[in-house]
Order: sequence, then structure tokens, then C-alpha cells
Amino acid sequence: GYTLLLQSMGVAYAGALRELPFDALRDLAPVALVASQPSMLGTHSSVPSKSVREFIQLARSKPGRLTYGSAGPGGASHLSTELLASMAGVRFVLVQYRGIGPAMTGLLSGEVDFGMLGISTMLPHVESGKIRALGVTGAKRSALVPDVPTIAEAGVPGYGFDAWYAVLAPVKTPRAVLRKINADVNRVLQQPDTRQRLSGLGMEPLGGSEEEFAQYFRAEVAKWHKVIKDAGIREQ
Repeated sequence: GYTLLLQSMGVAYAGALRELPFDALRDLAPVALVASQPSMLGTHSSVPSKSVREFIQLARSKPGRLTYGSAGPGGASHLSTELLASMAGVRFVLVQYRGIGPAMTGLLSGEVDFGMLGISTMLPHVESGKIRALGVTGAKRSALVPDVPTIAEAGVPGYGFDAWYAVLAPVKTPRAVLRKINADVNRVLQQPDTRQRLSGLGMEPLGGSEEEFAQYFRAEVAKWHKVIKDAGIREQ
């Protein structure tokens, strides 16, 4: 009879994009991290850059001219790119699409120069040669594309973006219940079939204690609120 929320990282920054009837830090209890999913920085084959360093150099030589597709304002593809722009000291031009599918179509057609989209979404087009994979956004290389470096190791030290998914609950949920749910989530995440299914989707099982997730959640709220404010992002 308890209400739970299985939500993406958007819960950490939605309040920075628009007015909400709740405060994520005040009203939600972090229960357990479930999984993370990095994205891929991929360019249309016509873009001359062959590496992250060359791509950043190109962006600096053409300030405000390289275009990228986003699946919506404040989404993972939007924020991961704005974080890259901020850390690399470059400017990109955002082209908004109504979802990941149209954004991918825009990249494949050359309507935009690059995109930061899910690895599993990008991979078939990388293998066909239509998209050039420059880097992955996570803190470590992805098992799906082990030969593709992280953006941090390939030219932008300190960069990291992993879209995460987690279980949260109303803040007044009894602590004993939260501990039980956390233990159950961690148990399921250790099961081989669960880990295999998540890995096949380009996701890494996480888990951990409530306290670890609470600390991480506070840091994510602060981080993304700053990125959104600095980039002037608002949901339309």
C-alpha cells in the first residue's frame, strides 16, 4: 500500500525548468539508485572532426555555428550537451525535436551536425558509417563500445554525464519500509538475469545504500540547477 516513484534523473532538476507543486529535496525520500545510462557524442559523417579534441577545436573556430539535436528542453540530450559546452568553453546551436526518434533522423540527414543520444540508439548508425562516434559521456567506457573513449579522457577532463534511474518515496514513508525496499532493490540488482537485461540496454546496475543515494541526489540537484541557470534553459 505504499506509493513509490521510479524516475529518471529529471526529478533532480525539473524544479529548475518550471514551477512544481513539490520540492524534490524536501518532499521526496531517496530510496535506491537502480541504474545509469551514458550517452554517445556522435557527429554526422560530413563533420570533419575525428576525435573529441578535434571536435572542440572545430567548435572554437566556429563559435555558435555547430548545431545539435535535442529530444526536448531540459532532457538528457540537452543538458549533457550544455554541460559539455560549459566545460569546454564553446557555444553550440540547439535544434529542438519532438522526441529522440526525430532528433536521430535530423542527425542522420545532416540537418544537425551532432547529437548526444543513447548509445543503443546511436550504435546501429555508427556501425553503418552514417554517424561517427567520438566519445561516451560516462565516467568510464561502455561495454557496448569499448573502443570509444570517454569524453573526459579524450579531451574534456572532468566531464561526466550518466542518466540515472532511481526509486524514491514520499518523505513521510516509515524508515523501516524504506530500508526494506532498498534491500530488495539491491537484491534484485545482483541477480544475473537483471544485470544481463540492463547491460543489453547499455545500462549499468547501481544499487547502494539510502545514505549514499541521498548524498548523490543532493549533489545532482545542485549541479543541474546551476547548469540550467547558467545556460538560461526554461521549458517552453
